Amino acid sequence: MDNEQVKSVLQLKLGFTKENLRNLELLHDYLLKMNKEYNLISKSTENSIWTRHILDSAQLVKYIDFADNKSLADLGSGAGFPGLIMAIYNRNPLFHVKLYEKSKIKRNFLIKLVNDMRIKCDIHENVYNSNSISSDYILCRAFKKLQEVIRISREIVKKPHKLIVLKGKNAQEEINNVSKVEKFDYKLIKSITDNDSKILVANFI
Repeated sequence: MDNEQVKSVLQLKLGFTKENLRNLELLHDYLLKMNKEYNLISKSTENSIWTRHILDSAQLVKYIDFADNKSLADLGSGAGFPGLIMAIYNRNPLFHVKLYEKSKIKRNFLIKLVNDMRIKCDIHENVYNSNSISSDYILCRAFKKLQEVIRISREIVKKPHKLIVLKGKNAQEEINNVSKVEKFDYKLIKSITDNDSKILVANFI
């Protein structure tokens, strides 16, 4: 899928607006610029940012209700995937997006983009030191092992929520291992960007 095809999918299938696409272009260009100096994403994925990072993250909008007084927290946001993409898509001023990233360099990268785009998004330093993580949706991508993510979900998030995790080809094996010590209801959904990748959607009450 080339970049123009990705943009078409974003608009026609996922509901991103032309303004959203302009912000995604801004993210793409600034990411390429800053990645020359800092290791924000793997150099090997610079030529596939639209598919590998943007669309991979954007597909999660299908599993989120951007309703009044609801919120999502992205754990380990890195260069903004998937949380910043959710903030770009969100058009409800009463829906809150929170990004958690321990790296000061990456936090500054995110703050610059959020300010330049003039979008609503809160950026925090550390998942474990935060009292504000409690959210209706917890998202993560390449953050930590699934068992640790579930532990955070159960122990730190203080309300019923949906956990949405982007996983690779070993998703089912990892779930099976975790299920030996953690019981939870989940769905495993095929990613639209890679036949081997999956989206784990789990409910915690």
